[in-house]
Amino acid sequence: MPVTDYIDGIRRELALRARTAPPMELDTLYLGGGTPSRLGGEGISELLSTIREHARWSDAAEVTLEANPDDVSPGNAGRWRDAGVNRVSLGAQSFSPPALAWMRRTHSANQIGEAVSHLRDAGIAQLSIDLIFALPENVPRDWEEDLERALALRPDHISLYGLTVEPHTPLGHWRDRGELTESPDTRYERDFLLAHALLEARGFEHYEVSNYALSGARARHNSSYWRHVPCAAIGPAAHRFDGARRSWNVAPYAEWLRRVRAGLDPTEDEELLTPADSAAERTYTGLRCIDGLVLTDEIRASTARWRDAGWARIVNDRLQLTALGWLRLDALAVDLTHAGSR
Repeated sequence: MPVTDYIDGIRRELALRARTAPPMELDTLYLGGGTPSRLGGEGISELLSTIREHARWSDAAEVTLEANPDDVSPGNAGRWRDAGVNRVSLGAQSFSPPALAWMRRTHSANQIGEAVSHLRDAGIAQLSIDLIFALPENVPRDWEEDLERALALRPDHISLYGLTVEPHTPLGHWRDRGELTESPDTRYERDFLLAHALLEARGFEHYEVSNYALSGARARHNSSYWRHVPCAAIGPAAHRFDGARRSWNVAPYAEWLRRVRAGLDPTEDEELLTPADSAAERTYTGLRCIDGLVLTDEIRASTARWRDAGWARIVNDRLQLTALGWLRLDALAVDLTHAGSR
């Protein structure tokens, strides 16, 4: 993907959307959903300059870049900061060399710490580290050691994601051929609860099922999704939301670029949320966040057994799931949604 072609495509889509929408005033900007750090220092600088042609944001806005450790050099980090990036989500995934090799990661464990140093030297103080847990039992990896090594780098935010094996992916093919045995549910639960206990003991707030933050360091951009704040989005597979309708672009890069070069809308499809859809989504996103749901008589009655089982608690007239409850998030959200529809 040549950098100049990609940025030209972004410029064209921005111009296309500007025909029917006023200039955007942004509170947050997130460069991610892929590997934007591959654009390098000059590429990210040009990308943000291109976005500024159709959008405005203040110095107080949160501007996040997803980055791979091996893309973070002193030069790139400095250019990113000069261009306006003030927060980086670093895809560390693990500090175990065998685990990194198994995940086909291109960085080494040492490069994670080096990347953090380069970012801090450049003046990017807000740092999130991403790790993956619940790897297959045959992959050598000490989960507690990974957490300790991440904490030693002093991030203000940590995101933890359980490994999932999806159909039609390399992992899915390995599983289907018998080359991969998925981690059992007991391993997932053990890793999840260990992280919860360890990180909370070190002063991190487990504020969303996959996210931990020190005081004042919650991810503002991601939090806006969970609050159903409208958001714009551009690029291949980008999803946007206007408060009632979701739409998304075609995913293949070549098709997206072909359409925008031809002056065509790259939107693949859209959905209008019904009141029932919106209610179900708000229930789900409310349960996945520590702020929880406003307690009503209906919710109190429907979740009494959750509280008895230790899956939920009531704090300041809000229902919050515990760590044990988050392990059952999908099922509990469905139960509560069905209870509200009866």
